[in-house]
Amino acid sequence: MTRVPRSSVVTYRDDGVLARGMGLLVAGQLPPLPPALAGAFVTGVMLFLGVAGADGPAVFAPAVVLMLAGPGSSHPHDGRLDWLVPPILRLTEYGFVACVGFAWNVPRVLVYALLGAMLFHHYDVVYRCRQHVYPPPWLASAGLGWEGRMLLVAFGALLGIVAPVFALLALYLSALFCWESVTCWLAAPRSGVEAADLGGHD
Repeated sequence: MTRVPRSSVVTYRDDGVLARGMGLLVAGQLPPLPPALAGAFVTGVMLFLGVAGADGPAVFAPAVVLMLAGPGSSHPHDGRLDWLVPPILRLTEYGFVACVGFAWNVPRVLVYALLGAMLFHHYDVVYRCRQHVYPPPWLASAGLGWEGRMLLVAFGALLGIVAPVFALLALYLSALFCWESVTCWLAAPRSGVEAADLGGHD
């Protein structure tokens, strides 16, 4: 099984390659909560200003959030309120994806499918951490991370191909997260205690 991390809060962030790379630049010296709040606020303002056109400011929100919240990925998240960071990132990601989908008249089934795939993954990660059955390190990278998914949706808006991007992303993430979750749980020890013991002796 995957080694138990020092802080499950970092696991809940679901950072991709880009966010983790930016975290390496600051070597854990940046507190994660203020930039995550700033990223959520900026995203909200940009969505309010407009998202329906390729020239709308909201399409640049993912890049702004990545620049703000990405460097905090390497912090141990051991502050009193750092547990708020993952929910803030989830709200930012889900809100952005939903707003782009509805503003561009993407079929609702595709919007809900993409949001459902992300929700399933995040719920699965939370439940795994509670049971000491931790997701493999490669899963967040393969799942593109919160920043990768937001950037792909933004690129779709810039290129005017939002619906195909939603369809392909929903299909890919659903297949990836469901397959990995099923195979992981089938291979996991039957009790959280056994899993914790295995994680501690890797």
